[in-house]
Amino acid sequence: MCGGLESLPVACLERAKELKDLFGSLLQKTDHSITGKSKKSDKLRLTVNDPQKWKESFGKLLSSQNGLCLFREFLASEFSEENIAFYLACEDYRASKPSKLSSKAKQIYDEFVASDAPREVNLDHATKAVTKENMEHPCQSCFNLAQAKIYTLMEKDCYPRFLKSSAYLELSRKTKTG
Repeated sequence: MCGGLESLPVACLERAKELKDLFGSLLQKTDHSITGKSKKSDKLRLTVNDPQKWKESFGKLLSSQNGLCLFREFLASEFSEENIAFYLACEDYRASKPSKLSSKAKQIYDEFVASDAPREVNLDHATKAVTKENMEHPCQSCFNLAQAKIYTLMEKDCYPRFLKSSAYLELSRKTKTG
């Protein structure tokens, strides 16, 4: 993704800012790509086809490092960044070593699922109950239902708004004409 789980918000916001800063130079580029510097010589590359790929499906947007960063910035602008943060935390959790599952599960639950959690995601009562029950014996799949609900929420609600956002439309237009 855009860095480790802890650095993800800062790295993604920096990368999204780079994308926005580079909008103006898109029209002057003849090679149809943009290269900008990021931390640790990580290159930001945006091709003409990237925004069009993101429009094909929500999965393609999330699988693109730059698309994910721009989508995350969009969610932050709508005050719903906790959704993608929860989704990515679940992805990280699923890839964790078994010895780390219990502590990570508690951290994710306390931050995103518990009632009055600091970054509480919008889950129905039944999903919260299943997730709470799963916390008794944490395994890689204990957040699957909650993660699927948030993925669907983002796909059906946030993603269509993202595709209509000025940031996406401007980037898409400029990469087409670049």
